[in-house]
Parts: sequence; structure tokens; C-alpha cells
Amino acid sequence: MENINWKELPFGYFKTDYNVRCYWRNGEWGELEISSSEYINLHMAATALHYGQEAFEGMKAFRGKDGKVRLFRWEENYKRMARSADSIVMKEVPRDIFFNAITTAVKMNANYIPPYGTGASLYIRPLLIGSGAQVGVKPAEEYMFMVFVGPVGPYFKEGFNPVKVQIVKDYDRAAPQGTGQFKVGGNYAASLKAGLRSKSEGFATALFLDPKEKKYIDEAGPANFFGIKNNTYITPKSESILPSITNMSLQQLAEDMGMEVERRSIAVEELETFDEVGACGTAAIISPIGTIVDRHTKKTYEYCESGVAGPISTKMYVTLRAIQEGEEEDKYGWTNVVEGV
Repeated sequence: MENINWKELPFGYFKTDYNVRCYWRNGEWGELEISSSEYINLHMAATALHYGQEAFEGMKAFRGKDGKVRLFRWEENYKRMARSADSIVMKEVPRDIFFNAITTAVKMNANYIPPYGTGASLYIRPLLIGSGAQVGVKPAEEYMFMVFVGPVGPYFKEGFNPVKVQIVKDYDRAAPQGTGQFKVGGNYAASLKAGLRSKSEGFATALFLDPKEKKYIDEAGPANFFGIKNNTYITPKSESILPSITNMSLQQLAEDMGMEVERRSIAVEELETFDEVGACGTAAIISPIGTIVDRHTKKTYEYCESGVAGPISTKMYVTLRAIQEGEEEDKYGWTNVVEGV
């Protein structure tokens, strides 16, 4: 294994030693298989390639100060993948196979788990695809589940520092009553063009509005949105938003900090009233937002005047990270120690 500069890791693909695979064939799931190959053999008529039968998850393992390796809320990832599979008519991965696959992948790549204190973590990517061949729009009769892992740094290069985001109105990430609330590849494909354009114009990401009326904040391409004011944590409620496990966790932390929590529509005009805003998700945990610019009206919303994240966002970030790394008591039962690592 090469010498890794853990503190300078980007968020991206990193080759490790092994991945784990399992197939659903002839009406049942098989045994876990270990592979050292980065490639898969896939039929050219696989439904994943033609009809979008594909779902994935993003989760992390953390090396704690005590040396133990912890998974964060893996059961919520399992539940979300099950919902995603159901939404596009794929075979649900059983809970025990999901857990065994992620823990096996972590253990077999233990050398790639970043040390405590580096700010890096081990990213875990479960993937479920329709591997069976079909010509004609219908579900596959064979599915492949696999898990690969790799060490990652912060999702946004700014790390836990304020970023600039851009409101876009000429692209939709997802359709009303479509697949927006599921973690399937099509939603991300739909966000790519707007996201790349925003980056080329100097922003960290695009912030999408609701696809029906274009009046309300929906979510960023890779993350949920939240705003804070009047001792209240407010995050959008919409059928086209992916339910973020990180956002769910932050809502619990906010309540325990004595804050009110509201899940509701957030009109674009309300952006003027927030003290703090941010994007949240597995990859970034929290990415504080310092500036929001409406690409179409040129209206600009400024936060983080001091150039640093707001106090509430900072406290939530520090608390959640402390739970993930075992520095703070996990009174919620969110973490699971991976034994033997």
C-alpha cells in the first residue's frame, strides 16, 4: 500500500484491495463473494444500462480516538436502499447480507481506514444494479449487489468553511412524484449539467428549486438544505428531496440543543431572514453556506460575515463528528463498532 497523505485526501474514488459482491439469481440471494478486481462483467442488455435499474448508498466508517472503528447509522442506509429498490422494482437486499457486506468490506480494507484526527474517513458505497438482460421496459430477473470502500477527505474543497452556492431555475433535479426521494442514479444524472455549470461560474454547487412551482428551496445536487433562525432549525419538506440521514441526525441534535425543528416549504424570499444556512449529507456532514446567488435575478444572500461558520452549525458539526468518532457518548445508538479491525 502506498503512503497516503491522509490530511490532503480529496473526496473521490480511491483504489483499495477488495470489494464484496452478491447476486440474486433464480429467485434467491447467493453467498457473499470477495473480489480484488475493480471491474464487473455485465451483460450488454442489463437493465441498469438501459432502464436505470440502479440504486446506491453512501455511508462512512470512522477510526475513533480509542482506536475502534465505528459505522454511522448503517441501518438507516439499509432502509433507504430498500425503499430505493422498491421504487424501481429491484430485489431488496436482505438486512443480514447488507450488514455482512459492509462490515466485510471495511475489515478487508482496514489499512485504508484513515487514522483518528486526520479529518478523513472511510467512505462505503453499497451498489445495487439490475444485471439481468432485458430488451423491453421491464425489471431484470437477476440483480447484483456490491460494496466497495475508499478513504476520503471533505466533499467540498473548502471543508468546514463557508461555500458559495447558486440557485438555478432552468434545470430540475427530479420530477414531482418521481424518484427524487430515492437514491437512484437518474436523479444525479439530472443534476450534473447544472452542477458543472455552477462550478464553472465559481460556485461549490447548484441549489435547485421545487420542480413544480419554482418558488421553494428543494435541495443541492449532493446535499439537503437547512436554515437557522429564531432558535429554529428549518429544512425543506418535499416529495422530490432525498431523505438525508445526516439531516435526520442534525434535527435530533437541534432538538436536544433546545431548538425547534420545522420541516416545511421554504420560499426563496425567506433566505433573507436566516442567520445561518448550510448543506448537509454523508459526504460533507455540514457544509456551511456563506453566499447564495440567484443565477437568474442576480439576487445575493450573504451569511457568515466573519468568514467562518455560524455558532449553531459549528456546534452541530462538532457534536455529530464527536459521536461518529467516539469522542462523545452515543446516547442515540447511532454507531456500531466493527469488531476485529
